Amino acid sequence: MTYSGDFRAVGYPLRLYSGKDALENLPVEVKRQRASRAFIVCGRSVARKTPLIERMRTILDPACAGVFDEMEKEAPLPAVLAARDAARAAAADLLIGVGAGSVIQATRVVAILLAEQRPIEELVTQYPERGPAISPKLLAPKLPIINVLTAATSAQNRAGSAVKGEHMDHRMEFFDPKTRPVAVFWDADALLTAPASLARATAASVFWRAVMNLGAARVNPLVEGDRVQAYRLARGALLRVTDPLDPAPRIELCAAAFLQNRDADDGGTLFERHWVVRVVYAFAAALFNLHPHVSQGAANAALTPAVMRRLGRRDPEAMARIARALDCWSDADALDAAPMRAAAALEQIFQSAEMPVRLSQLNIPQASLPDVVERSLKNFNADPKREFVRERELLLETIQAAW
Repeated sequence: MTYSGDFRAVGYPLRLYSGKDALENLPVEVKRQRASRAFIVCGRSVARKTPLIERMRTILDPACAGVFDEMEKEAPLPAVLAARDAARAAAADLLIGVGAGSVIQATRVVAILLAEQRPIEELVTQYPERGPAISPKLLAPKLPIINVLTAATSAQNRAGSAVKGEHMDHRMEFFDPKTRPVAVFWDADALLTAPASLARATAASVFWRAVMNLGAARVNPLVEGDRVQAYRLARGALLRVTDPLDPAPRIELCAAAFLQNRDADDGGTLFERHWVVRVVYAFAAALFNLHPHVSQGAANAALTPAVMRRLGRRDPEAMARIARALDCWSDADALDAAPMRAAAALEQIFQSAEMPVRLSQLNIPQASLPDVVERSLKNFNADPKREFVRERELLLETIQAAW
């Protein structure tokens, strides 16, 4: 590892509560924000199949102004607009997102749509025919946000959000640093409300990113610490997370995802610029936008081995660093062997976690793969400079190889 002494690190005010009865601190955080009308955004399952929302209502008591419990997977725009209208009708002065990635991101967009007066089309990332993507600046003050996690997610304390637009070939992407949460809760009982399937899928997603981040060639000392610990936590928790009685691995995965966000704030690149991570991320986002039953974790697991075998040779040193971390390559081995060995090791790990390793295992039609490729061409995080447009044929060959 080569260390860089040239970096910029930023910190954002945040209080984090973890463990048994962590949610008992909710009233303190609402009061700290000088709020009195907290509005909860969540999905149907957590509201109707678990006691979590009623527990939160009791804890907040008069400070709970209402609940919107109709948020759907991948946060479709109509649901987000309905949540905005409900929050406005309740005169909300603070938002509480309860759930995993989709709900947490949707809550940020609710805050944006409550505050900004421009049409939605002017608030989202723009993709001109030529040139890089453009992310508009959203300057209006936003309501404070508290996030209560039911599963590990890197969405927990970020500023970017994506929702599913109607009749669009890509997700609607919003970015506003003022939507970072003022507090995050990893309550043990709240995390145990997630079914094993959701816990497994989110664990696979956190583990995937931890592995991909280890491909970096040059990081600063702060970032290396975040990444090594995130990988250790994620790998250790991956096979334990489905235990319905043990919150420890779920909290460990929340911590790993939190560290992954912190490494970006400490000067790391949110998505390391090797081709494997960029292509898998873009493909996965397009997949679960087009096929709502597919989770991000399942998409990552199903795509990565084939994409690594196909594109890993473009960044052999990065693949070698990943393979070394997976204990399947050493400096004495040929560099060109690293992508194949890393792919095989990841395939075995994902299979052990009962995750798919081929797209044909996701219950999607093979005929949709060209559409997935087209949707992946508009993904700001993976491809801000629009390089993928020139690689359309290669991307199509690669995704077909993952079938």
